[in-house]
Amino acid sequence: MGIIAEFKEFAMKGNMMDMATGIIIGGAVGKLVSSLVDNVIMPPIGLLMGGVDFSDLSITLQKAVGETPALLWTYGAFLQALIDFTIIAFAIFMLIKLMNKMRTPEKEEEKGPTTEDLLAEIRDELRKK
Repeated sequence: MGIIAEFKEFAMKGNMMDMATGIIIGGAVGKLVSSLVDNVIMPPIGLLMGGVDFSDLSITLQKAVGETPALLWTYGAFLQALIDFTIIAFAIFMLIKLMNKMRTPEKEEEKGPTTEDLLAEIRDELRKK
């Protein structure tokens, strides 16, 4: 089988298409969660902290000189991304937990005789003869 045919078979498998769909939806959900954090969650937290806008939190490492802009350490943007990640991770955890709960347990196959039982039966039959 050629490499192109092998790749085509791989790419057209159901799991690959499911993964692609999940990645696309995940990107959209990421934007949604970022908007939720930026526009709904962070403003009240900033208000409780005395009107602080997290995205503006920074430390000036070097002041602006002439046309050279100031060098800032913008840790507020990192805090915002950390909150985004935490919310997304928790949402995925809850989704997987729900899916596992909804999954029907697989029925156990009817257990037949074990190898030891079969060997014992063969031994008994051989003794009879």
